[in-house]
Amino acid sequence: MKTTDLTRGDVVRIAAEQSAIDSSCAAGDFFREEHVVVLSRRHDSARKYLSLPFALDLVSYGRNVVASARKDLMPAAEDYLRGRRTEACFETPALHELDSLLAPYGLRTRHQAEYFLPDPEKTELFPCPYVLRILEKPDFSALYLPEWGNALCAARRENDVLCVGAYDGGTLIGLAGCSADCDTMWQIGIDVLPAYRQKGIAAALVSRLARETFLRGKIPFYCAAWSNIPSKKTAVRCGFFPAWVQLTAKAIE
Repeated sequence: MKTTDLTRGDVVRIAAEQSAIDSSCAAGDFFREEHVVVLSRRHDSARKYLSLPFALDLVSYGRNVVASARKDLMPAAEDYLRGRRTEACFETPALHELDSLLAPYGLRTRHQAEYFLPDPEKTELFPCPYVLRILEKPDFSALYLPEWGNALCAARRENDVLCVGAYDGGTLIGLAGCSADCDTMWQIGIDVLPAYRQKGIAAALVSRLARETFLRGKIPFYCAAWSNIPSKKTAVRCGFFPAWVQLTAKAIE
């Protein structure tokens, strides 16, 4: 059963509009044939966990790269992107070159992640051998514990808005949480206790939380490190598809 009238194209468009706010560019810049370099600026509607303005941040929706940089780093960004294939900009050999370009500025590449969006036509609920419960803010206020560090963020707990928990009797064994990181999109994080993994619990939690997010008029999105194969498999199984990649440089210290 569909829970939204949005199409896959709508979801990508809304995500690109948010990325444009984050990167200080136009949404159409992500779909140009050539790379784009823009001046990074603060924006009140940017995703709440981003530190703006960026020193240097690279985003790709697959066609090109948009580099959002502070003014003195724009020439270095242009040098790095010039003549380089989109996918190569995020590969290790090139990143070593980028770190060499950034070193005189006291910077180096720091965060790299892949982001997934849901295809409304392919999202479905997965069964769970355990009881699932929807948790509102008062219900998960005591769950800011190390074992739920992906589902909930203690440093930004004001953004956490909704969870789905899996219970074995009275014991919480898995938790998926949503953070309201911007006006249109909520980010999903997932944790399952080690003894209960590979039983379909993660897919059941993520698919249910995605459904609940759509019902609340928001688009769920999912982030994973490029090397986190189990997490990415969960996203794909739940009807999410790779949408964009992002690389951010930070101060060396």
